Amino acid sequence: MKVWAIANQKGGVGKTTTVVTMAGLLAKMGKRVLLLDLDPQGSMTSYFQYNPDEINNSVYNLFRLQRPVKKEDVKKILVNTSHENVRLAPASLLLATIERSTQNKDGMGLVISNALSMIDDEYDYVLIDNPPMLGVLMINALAACDCLLIPVQTEYLAIKGLERMMRTLSMVTKSREHSFNYIIVPTMYDRRTQASAVSLKTLRSTYPEQMWKSVIPIDTKFRNASELGVSLVELNPNSRGVVAYESLLTHLLEVDNLMKRRSAEHV
Repeated sequence: MKVWAIANQKGGVGKTTTVVTMAGLLAKMGKRVLLLDLDPQGSMTSYFQYNPDEINNSVYNLFRLQRPVKKEDVKKILVNTSHENVRLAPASLLLATIERSTQNKDGMGLVISNALSMIDDEYDYVLIDNPPMLGVLMINALAACDCLLIPVQTEYLAIKGLERMMRTLSMVTKSREHSFNYIIVPTMYDRRTQASAVSLKTLRSTYPEQMWKSVIPIDTKFRNASELGVSLVELNPNSRGVVAYESLLTHLLEVDNLMKRRSAEHV
């Protein structure tokens, strides 16, 4: 089971769109996909027509257990999505209280890792949508993931937000026994505007090794899909946004295969 976290310490950069679209593409390939919504705002939960205000069983329940997580605890919170091969662990607004309620409690940074270990034979991929802030929720995602995707809108303020994310990443990497792969994904690129072009050039010059070589373009069809609560992969698989995410997924799978070969060579 591969775990991909999608995070940035700035909102509105396309995190949820990235998670949902990548999940749709993986499901189309026949992969079993689990989505985790760790954002108290519950954008991904709302995307799939669930109400974070009213949901009873959510990721929040895992953090409130007074004992180690069991498989049935995880399975109890899962709900269906528009994709047959995609399940969702929804968010509750109560996640916003986690920081305060888990202070001075040991092991709170590994709740998600432990939960996923209970079901690692039931899913091929886990994609985690994160809140736009550093805290116990994002720490959980980073501790659990094999690869981190950092969507960055191609505009000035988003680039400044990326600087904060990179500092966080450096700090977390030092606290782990090993580093993990990460990739910066330029999103909402509008080739008609100079602002997008300049921002993309800045990103590529500042983070040449970490940048994905292509971009996710602006595509209004993403909005149409979200209104219907489905992935754009289902609604319009040939749209330019989906085609771009297909290219990103191909790249990620190639990197994963390369890592597997390198690991096998050192055995």
